[in-house]
Amino acid sequence: MFLLAITISFIIQKIILAAIIIGGSLGIALYATWAERKVSAVMQDRRGPTRAGPFGLLQPLADGVKMFMKEEIIPIFSNKFLFILGPSLAMVVALMSSAVIPWGPDMKFADGTSFSLQVADINIGMLYVFGVVSLGVYGVMLGAWASNNKFSLLSGLRAAAQAISYELALGLSMISLVMMTGSLSLNDIVSQQHGFWDGNWFSWNVFKQPLAFLIFLVCSFAELNRAPFDLAECESELIGGYHTEYSSLKLGFYLFAEYISMFITSVIISTLFFGGYNFPGMDAVAAMVPSPLFSIICALVLLTKAIGFILFFMFIRWTIPRFRYDQLMNLGWKSLIPLALINMLITGAVILYLNK
Repeated sequence: MFLLAITISFIIQKIILAAIIIGGSLGIALYATWAERKVSAVMQDRRGPTRAGPFGLLQPLADGVKMFMKEEIIPIFSNKFLFILGPSLAMVVALMSSAVIPWGPDMKFADGTSFSLQVADINIGMLYVFGVVSLGVYGVMLGAWASNNKFSLLSGLRAAAQAISYELALGLSMISLVMMTGSLSLNDIVSQQHGFWDGNWFSWNVFKQPLAFLIFLVCSFAELNRAPFDLAECESELIGGYHTEYSSLKLGFYLFAEYISMFITSVIISTLFFGGYNFPGMDAVAAMVPSPLFSIICALVLLTKAIGFILFFMFIRWTIPRFRYDQLMNLGWKSLIPLALINMLITGAVILYLNK
């Protein structure tokens, strides 16, 4: 009976945490659309959304109601099952990768109980992230093929070729990080970046693996289909790409999945290279505040880092023009993959030298 009570308590904790993460991801994705408009307005000397609520803050809610109220159209000659499955898969995959992220240290309460801020603490967290990220393109490809539209089909082919090209460099950059940290667990990777300064050097991985971070960042743009790598949905060539035939909530799922993926990717980059929830002077803060409050502060630090990367993604979108397709392929195969291999070899050589 005691073991049953512990198991039920554990399951309830995980359900509550998963619900908070999913709700938070949806909320951040919702207002990322507002932030995108505001960032582009500032960069183009415009005002952006101003009508719906103060500073246009209710504009995302208005857009959501509009999507919900629109007519649902399914093309006659489409594969209806796959047509519905495509955006659903894109949405589910976008949320799945958040399961292994440590959002903060465990909350320890006065009665001796603790509350973990990680849904699943598995020892192959990085492999899980890489696998789930690789599944993201399937939602795009299913929607593109099932639409029975030549522009959508061409978009799906582009997305598949782009994913294959950039996932290789992404995986190789992650291998360099695994070689250095000696673990696939995101918890271990974050704990090794404790604070900000470790002995004679910075503890964050971005200072130890700057080239791996740069490769990972560029490949993240490609995996997210964000400009300048938005070849799968470029309006000037393919109308809307894989979601040309979509309307109402199905179109909303695709658009939402992109912003959720951008948020989760920003969190993953912060976790792998920028210390996760660690920050300078965290030990002094931990000594002054109770454990639950300290865990919340750490989670807010991680969210702040992620929001910084989201704004960076938006800045790049409105700054750099879209690549040609041959430039996209050349960058992936002729630049990023060789650089990732060289970085992996250098990392291995340095590890062997230091372990003599």
